[in-house]
Parts: sequence; C-alpha cells; structure tokens
Amino acid sequence: MKKIGIFIIGFIFCTTGYSQAIYESFRSIKLDQNRELKIQLPRNYKKNVDKTYPLIVVLDGDYLFEPVTGNVDYFSYWEDMPESIVVGVNQRKTREDDCRYDVAEFLPSQKGAEFFEFIGQELVPYINKTYRTAQLKIIVGHDYTANFINYFLFKDNPIFQGYICLSPEFGPPMGERIENVLSSSNDIWYYLATATNDAENIKKDLVSLDEKLQAIENPEVHYFFDNFEESSHYTLVGRGIPRALEAIFEMYRPISKKTYKEVLLPLETSVYDHLVDMYRTTEKLYGFKRKIRVNDFIAVSTAIEKKARDENERWNELEPLGKLALKEHPDTMLGHYYLAMFYEQTGEPKKAMRAYENGFQLSEVAFLTKDYMLDKVNKIKEDFGY
Repeated sequence: MKKIGIFIIGFIFCTTGYSQAIYESFRSIKLDQNRELKIQLPRNYKKNVDKTYPLIVVLDGDYLFEPVTGNVDYFSYWEDMPESIVVGVNQRKTREDDCRYDVAEFLPSQKGAEFFEFIGQELVPYINKTYRTAQLKIIVGHDYTANFINYFLFKDNPIFQGYICLSPEFGPPMGERIENVLSSSNDIWYYLATATNDAENIKKDLVSLDEKLQAIENPEVHYFFDNFEESSHYTLVGRGIPRALEAIFEMYRPISKKTYKEVLLPLETSVYDHLVDMYRTTEKLYGFKRKIRVNDFIAVSTAIEKKARDENERWNELEPLGKLALKEHPDTMLGHYYLAMFYEQTGEPKKAMRAYENGFQLSEVAFLTKDYMLDKVNKIKEDFGY
C-alpha cells in the first residue's frame, strides 16, 4: 500500500509539473468587478503552436476546477479525449447572486443576468482571443450553477455544445424547457447526474426528467444520464465528471478490441471507408481535425488482412490505406509497409520489394522495425531470384 501511495503522489506531482494552473484576475465591465479565474492549458501547449483545443468552462471553480482538470489531463494523456483548455470561474462569495433568476419568467435577472452576459460576452471571447480554442465548448456546473448553465442552451446559436449538469437544482419550468430544446437541437451533448442519496427533491425531479429525455428521438442530440448508487449530492461529482467526459468523447477514443471484434470484423462494406468516415464524423462533431492514430491504422489493417484470407479482393483496401498512412505519418514505415503488402498480395513482387526498401529508410513504428522490413526484402529476393 505504501508503494501505491508513493506512486500516486508521484503521479500528481508529475501531472502538475506538466500542466500547472494559471491564476488570473479578470476585470468584468458587465459585473463592474474583478473575477478570479483558474486556467489550465494542455501539456506542450506552447510547443504545439498550430494546434487548437476544446474549451471547458467550469462554474463553481473554487471546488470543481481541480476535479475537472485532473480528469481532463488524465483522459487526454491516454488519448481518450482531446487535450483541452479548462477555465474555472471562482464563485465562493457570489454564486447565489450569479445564479439569480426571477420568479415570474424563471430567467436570469439582476446579478444573474449580468453574470450570464459576463460568461457569453466577455469571458468566452477573451479566452478565444487569448488562447487557441477549437469550436467545441463545454460548460460544467453543480446544483445552482448546473441549473444556470442551461440558459446558454436556450440561445438560438448556443456558444456551448456540451453541458455537464451535476445534481442540478432546477427552477420550476426548467425540465420542460430542456425537453423542448433538446427535441430540436443540433450537435449537443447533454449529461445529467443524480444519486440515490442526493437531495430527495432533486433526485425525484431528475429521475422524472430522465424518462422524458430518454424518449426524445433526435439523432443530433447525445444525451446521457447517471443515477449513482450510494453517492450523495456532493460525492456524485467525483463519479459524474469522468463519466461525462467518457460519454462526450466516446467517438474520439482509439479503436478498442471490442470495436475490432464487433464492428470491424463483421463489416460487409469497406473497412478502409469505415476508418475515413469515423474520423470525418468526429471532425464534424467536435469541430477540429486530428491525425489518424497509428493504433487505428493497425486495427483496420489487421481486419483487412483477416477478412482478405476469405475474400481475396479485400487486399485492394491496403492500397488506399497505405496512401493515407503516407499522408498522415510520412516519417514512418507505416504507409510503405501497407503498399508493399498490397503489391505482394496482388502479384507485383518488384513493387513490393521497392516499397519495403523505401520504408526501411524511415522511422520505426509499432511492430515495424528495420530488421523486419529488411527480412521482407530478403524474402522476396530469395523467392523470385532478384
């Protein structure tokens, strides 16, 4: 146990060493006061000068910022979500006024209306101007602030596409409004969480709302709900944040063994086309283009090989796959290897040999080594007497 504790402490220090928070005082004209911000930039943000990053705005930054940034840093380290910019807004002394709404229309009023304008008209534009943000923007809140973040959802062109509502204490018509908006929204991720030991009125409202939201038939909305066993109004936060990030970025993750077995192998259409469509879809959904992972190339090529043993024409898929790998990873052996396999399996050994030789001069990647490529060249020479 002591070793495990030392490892965890070491990991925390390592993590914070790579992605430390920036503390900043922001002067708001809308609020006529300064607001304390916490900003965490991705690892190597300064080195990746051409890269843009999703923005995650965290209300109740006093206590929600660190759980969110810890999960974002961890998930992005393992490529289960994109690296992201996280901005926390401290509200320890102001959250009641910030979330204020009138009791007639149940919309932000007084200080609440000013805070709404501060987020949409000052904070987000400032972050967009100062840092390299991508199109995708997510907002996070807990109880009062989880109710408040929904007001952004009601705008004609919402500035946020993702909403993480942790045990929201809704105003009276909020549930009905959310149901109406999600029925006709486009490209929205909406996560809602409660728990068995949550406040009884909150849990009852959210369970009831979930039944209505589950019935919405809108493929453009990605809705997720959790009712955590044995968690409270406060402890559900620690479980809800990673669950929400997993759900929102489900399509971003690398091709898993499960996906390989259940999707790629049974696929009757082109496996190569599936890879291209998958990345095109995630670009549309998340608003930024990303390089195709080596892991995903290997998963697709393995499926092509396996299926080609039964259907010989499947080998033809290796040619466009090789050309795509040359484009995505030009400094590695990957693309030349796939082209060499294509030539070898379609009866062009000389072209295959040259492709293996071209790959030999580039960087090793995954299972591809110089010795492996050289063995492939020598085997062709032996078989055909070159």
